[in-house]
Amino acid sequence: MAGTIETLAAKLAEDTLKAMDATGDERLYMEIGTQLAASSQSLEEAFLTEVRVRLAERGARRVLMRRVAELKAKAKDSE
Repeated sequence: MAGTIETLAAKLAEDTLKAMDATGDERLYMEIGTQLAASSQSLEEAFLTEVRVRLAERGARRVLMRRVAELKAKAKDSE
């Protein structure tokens, strides 16, 4: 059962983030989480964890990409 919950949560998180990107609704995942809470606390928790992990990775990746661009610009200016 745990594998099913994790699989469903991951797919739903992926689809929700795509919908958030398409619509600009940054809080859509909260609405989906509330819907899940009404019927399955286990799936809600797994879903919210999946979303938070993905959002954290996105934020970290933006910082990394910005930092790499800054370092490349600095190196180019030093030439």
